[in-house]
Amino acid sequence: MFRKAASFLFFIGVCSLGLTGCGGKTAELPSSGEENISGKAVSGRETGMAGPVEFNHKLDGYQPAKEKYNFYFTYKIAHPWWDAVALGIEEAADQYAEMGITIEYEYLAPDEVSVQDQIRRLSDAARRDFDVIGVDVADVAKVTPEINRLIKDGQKVMTFSSSDAGRENGCQRIAYVGNTHNYKDGADLTKALCKKLGYHGKVAILVGTMGAPCHEDRALGAKDVLAEYPDMEIVEIEYDGDNVEKAYEFTKDFLEKHKDLSGIICCNMSNPVGAARAVVEAGRADGIVIVGMDHDQEALRYLRDGVIYALGVQDCYSIGFDTVQVAVKIADGKLPGEDYPEKTEETTTIIYQDGASAMLQTLYGEIE
Repeated sequence: MFRKAASFLFFIGVCSLGLTGCGGKTAELPSSGEENISGKAVSGRETGMAGPVEFNHKLDGYQPAKEKYNFYFTYKIAHPWWDAVALGIEEAADQYAEMGITIEYEYLAPDEVSVQDQIRRLSDAARRDFDVIGVDVADVAKVTPEINRLIKDGQKVMTFSSSDAGRENGCQRIAYVGNTHNYKDGADLTKALCKKLGYHGKVAILVGTMGAPCHEDRALGAKDVLAEYPDMEIVEIEYDGDNVEKAYEFTKDFLEKHKDLSGIICCNMSNPVGAARAVVEAGRADGIVIVGMDHDQEALRYLRDGVIYALGVQDCYSIGFDTVQVAVKIADGKLPGEDYPEKTEETTTIIYQDGASAMLQTLYGEIE
């Protein structure tokens, strides 16, 4: 069962009968005088892409051992970020179909982040004879024991998306596909904010989901950068659960309590939207620098209009595509280091105001 993506609407519209053959159209990197701290890619592979998202993918030539595969993928929360990942999954499945290989999969998540729900989903999947189980980890400490239990019972488990539970955490998952540099993403966005503020000011941080590796690592990167500058001060840190409305409410509270607030650092895709809404509503868009993550359409509009200063856009499409390729190899009994790495690194690109319109056109067909 595949929950159809609601994001990247323009791309779906162009390729609604199947994604094979579509691609190659990417946003231009920013051309302004602002420093592009992360360059073209943060710790990611070189793809030759012109912008943050690479649509032009081809299978890597590996010959699958079976004619049919059945995968289970679960992630933190039903949200447009993972809809974009789903498009890459669908593209890979379509290309395997052209080879005569059937890829069946379930791609499901709860409406609210719940560690216990994720553990239950993994346990249920283990009883249903999937070739590979994939999980975007909601909480490393709490989900790792369940992953290890499944591995011990003979299940093939991988992690994907932006939240790994790696071997350094004691997790025995087979491989990971996704963002391997969340700490650096948070640090790079914060460096951009600090430079914009002249390395002086009070800032608040919206983290996301407590225990989620990607959100926590970005927040840690932000805090470590801010600690380097004696005139930068963190006045508030809140967890919004990757929820726009909660981020909006927290930001309203920030603005009420801290009349001299200078900046807001947002560590997921939802909170830049909530923060920007609150700042605009309060009439303080000109006085507060907002940085955050990813490709939400509303966030990109705020970036275009100068309300948000910078966004770190992850290549979700590539994450989905590569997840399927790695899952096929895991299902065939291949180990990391044979036909795929233990960690497949994907890219993040920081874009500024003059890169926003191109992203809106590429991802949503939105033309000024």
